[in-house]
Amino acid sequence: MQHRIAQFLVLFPLILFSTLGRTEPDAWNLWKQPGVHAIMRHASAPGFGDPEGFTLSDCKTQRNLSTAGREEARVLGNAIQSKGIKLTAIYSSQWCRCLHTAEELKLGKVQSLPALNSFFQGRGSSTEQTTALKKHLATLKPTDKVLYVTHQVNTTALTGIYPDSGEVVLFKFSPEGEITVLGRVQTP
Repeated sequence: MQHRIAQFLVLFPLILFSTLGRTEPDAWNLWKQPGVHAIMRHASAPGFGDPEGFTLSDCKTQRNLSTAGREEARVLGNAIQSKGIKLTAIYSSQWCRCLHTAEELKLGKVQSLPALNSFFQGRGSSTEQTTALKKHLATLKPTDKVLYVTHQVNTTALTGIYPDSGEVVLFKFSPEGEITVLGRVQTP
């Protein structure tokens, strides 16, 4: 009996880890429901934070998507289309890795939204930007279905979820300003 308990304690973290990050079976159907929106972390961009000399208007000074990251975004965009998800708007952080992720999805016009900009490394304010994003969410119509492309810190601040690169978190926003996480979608 002790051997089985010890075996479970060793295997449980591996089992748990292997199930994290996978697309939940009902996530695609949940996404189609009225009032369900999505926030995603940009696709793979090697490195951590932004380099010295970062300038928002110059992609050469930023950490950018890798070739694999661009492909991840294209694959996810194709999956979203094939599942029949009809977006009414796509908003992105002004960081190049987010804009390029949103563009590579090829799901429609991408609009920048400063509330989605990273506040990592003291570049902004978690409280102010999350409040601004919630104010934006409050302006949406019941028929809207929006995708937000942003950074890990922004996604975590809004949803409490620490997403992988390219991961989508599905949520609803209540009239009282509450976020309810409904599911997660990873790049297929």
